[in-house]
Amino acid sequence: MTTLQIRYFAWMRTRVGTGAEAVEAPDTVRDVAGLMDWLEARGPGHAKAFARREAVRIAVNQDYVDPDHPVAEGDEVAFFPPVTGG
Repeated sequence: MTTLQIRYFAWMRTRVGTGAEAVEAPDTVRDVAGLMDWLEARGPGHAKAFARREAVRIAVNQDYVDPDHPVAEGDEVAFFPPVTGG
């Protein structure tokens, strides 16, 4: 098991129902894409939050990453929609 701190922002938080959670991901979760697959399967709120993955930005330990970025014990993974300015 890998302990991860997960943060959700904006509509991701609304769909999941929380802004943060600590999870024990199985050892099969090795990268962000695998984490998203695993989180999506946890329930309808998570499934709805990850239904449009192309609209989700990802940061691991406060650095923007792609879905193929590895995750490790103790990482903080944040999910949020793209930010627009104006």
